[in-house]
Amino acid sequence: MNLQSHFILMSDYNQRMNSQIYNLVKELDERDVNDDRGAYFKSIIGTLNHILVGDLIWLTRFSKHSNRYRSLVDLSDLPKPKGLDDIIFSDLSLLLEARQKVDLSICRWLKNETIENDFDKLLAYSNTKGVVSKRDFGELISHLFNHQTHHRGQLSTLLNQMKLDIGVTDYLFEIPENKA
Repeated sequence: MNLQSHFILMSDYNQRMNSQIYNLVKELDERDVNDDRGAYFKSIIGTLNHILVGDLIWLTRFSKHSNRYRSLVDLSDLPKPKGLDDIIFSDLSLLLEARQKVDLSICRWLKNETIENDFDKLLAYSNTKGVVSKRDFGELISHLFNHQTHHRGQLSTLLNQMKLDIGVTDYLFEIPENKA
């Protein structure tokens, strides 16, 4: 398995799943989106913000890994979260706009700006508490996608409890069929 191809599929999956969730959530009333539903980040809007916050924190770190990563640098006009529970967009339409921009940047970055040996290097970064770490870059990208999937699973549960179906959630649909 080629890591770059795998991460491109993951970015396509990420984009599809976010689209499915936001298409459903934007039809809800404001109370349903903001009510504390007992999730890690309380509400639907809190969980959606947390996913975006995590992405922005990681993508800012990733943007420093190579001067080729222009799509990630271009996200610098978005808010700079300070904590994992920050509500950087309380307005769902602004959150959706930022989510779409980030998803498109992730896809562009992986398709056009990465090369296979990027993923075998270490990335040195500081976490939100200032603790410095050095970790395998490819594994950190896997973490980015796993984090998104984890919290979208929570959203799927919250929406299911409201009798709403976000549709097919399987990554399988991004994996091309081998006709040989």
